[in-house]
Amino acid sequence: MDAVLEMTNIQKKFGTGHTEVDALTDVNFSINAGQFVSIVGPSGSGKSTFLTIAGGLQRQTFGEILINHTDISKLNEKKRTQIRFDQLGFILQSSNLIPFLKVSEQFALVEKLAKKSLQERVDMLLKSLDIENLKAKYPKELSGGERQRVAIARALCNDPSVILADEPTASLDSKHAFEVVKILVREAHDQNKAIIMVTHDERMTKWSDQVYQIEDGRLSLAE
Repeated sequence: MDAVLEMTNIQKKFGTGHTEVDALTDVNFSINAGQFVSIVGPSGSGKSTFLTIAGGLQRQTFGEILINHTDISKLNEKKRTQIRFDQLGFILQSSNLIPFLKVSEQFALVEKLAKKSLQERVDMLLKSLDIENLKAKYPKELSGGERQRVAIARALCNDPSVILADEPTASLDSKHAFEVVKILVREAHDQNKAIIMVTHDERMTKWSDQVYQIEDGRLSLAE
């Protein structure tokens, strides 16, 4: 099976000279469509750096990143932005919804940027995530779990092949946290998405197809 995201010999350095810090060292990673993978590690271990580099939000110092066989390292910023929009979905800890837009308007904005009709897919996602009744509400009117489900639907509505979730359960209670993880697992397996979840909470990894740990910028399969 072909990998939809491959990272080879990734290094990321910050600073120069005696202030230089290795944030990631010789990271090798790949994920196939239909896989749900968790990456765990303590604060400051390199989790967020890994995810932002995997998603093309910052450039690595050394190494190669392929998204659906395209080396994004060699693309200019305009093309990298297009790859991110077309092929990647991001779910953040804070849900990152636009506060002055109703739920329906959050999706209308994505549809406008995508320049294609997404309504059928949005309706399917809202139904599958049980949030059809929230369309007319603003983010401030939603619970934490509801906001995160809307954020998941927004990340998936443009039909990306890779979903990157950065601590998506950190602001939720245990019940809603497990609910969000189960939704992500279902999307990976039923919709053939490659989903990478970064978390510090190892309880959230029980449904993962693979679990990696990252420590001092080095990635390895969890024992």
